[in-house]
Amino acid sequence: MTRPLTGAATGRLRAWAELLRVSALASVPGDALAGAAAAGARPGRGTLWAIGASLCLYEAGMALNDWADREEDAAERPHRPLPSGRITPAAALAASAALTATGLGLASRAGRPALTVATALATTVWAYDLGLKHTPAGPATMATARALDLLLGATATTHPPHRATHPPHRAFRSLPAAALLGAHTYAVTAVSRHETHGGSTRTPLAALAVTLTVAGTLSTRTPPSPPPGPPAPRPHPALPFPNPGPNPGPHFVRSHLGRPHPGRPHLGSLLALAYARTPATLLLHAALNPSAALTERAVGGGIRATIPLQAALAARAGATGTALGLLGLVPLARALARKVSPT
Repeated sequence: MTRPLTGAATGRLRAWAELLRVSALASVPGDALAGAAAAGARPGRGTLWAIGASLCLYEAGMALNDWADREEDAAERPHRPLPSGRITPAAALAASAALTATGLGLASRAGRPALTVATALATTVWAYDLGLKHTPAGPATMATARALDLLLGATATTHPPHRATHPPHRAFRSLPAAALLGAHTYAVTAVSRHETHGGSTRTPLAALAVTLTVAGTLSTRTPPSPPPGPPAPRPHPALPFPNPGPNPGPHFVRSHLGRPHPGRPHLGSLLALAYARTPATLLLHAALNPSAALTERAVGGGIRATIPLQAALAARAGATGTALGLLGLVPLARALARKVSPT
């Protein structure tokens, strides 16, 4: 039989959950999955290694962030785990280093290209926490970290070790998706710089404009890339799609007979609307009343909006199953946010 946790043990777990922002963890796996979808590849073992690496590097950044801000938090957020004495600074720094090493080790299992991207991601995270966070380059650095996380998933999926199943350049197809995710992260990070004192009207409005622009871009459907092989048959005048011939292949069925009707809303458009709706009202409230409390709520909404954004990116790439699976993380993120603040 397992012994029930004592009050002290429960308190330690609570402190580490706050330090590591476990309520925001649900927003991490979608980076790798959206990257794989944007690269035109199905998730595989490499994608799982990338998700594990992303989770470790994300948590490393959370621990390092509080270690670097321990003196500032002592004055402004004394309830945080480090200034309150529930976790020592040495333990937080050691946890960050161990999580970083673990994340790079997991990425190496997905191959050398994935390890290269993960190393760039880890370097970006440490640079942000140790020096760039409080500079004008802070939001751009955080946006770069999120974009690299998506590229890590694309690279790990399309470049599995000891097997060349995809062209070397295929991971670069995910760059537009990485740019959209980075734009969203830039906006949320810019707003988060005011969550302690509030007072900014322009920043939430700018973040709202970015959110609507990203959602509008996601709502614009793009035709899928043609698969390699012989050219498609010439269309028959009486048919609205190419003549399939006597034995239509599975690609014809998927690409033409299975294509959504023009009159029906596309899943990507619906998810783009869900993405925009999540932070839009909160950002507008923070702009109209730029208090610290409303600004912090807007930041939390922006973090939660990452999940429908990832789902919309996957749907836009044609990965409907991945998109619907990611939506299952939304209730988990909400439940965790009620227990531990994601900011």
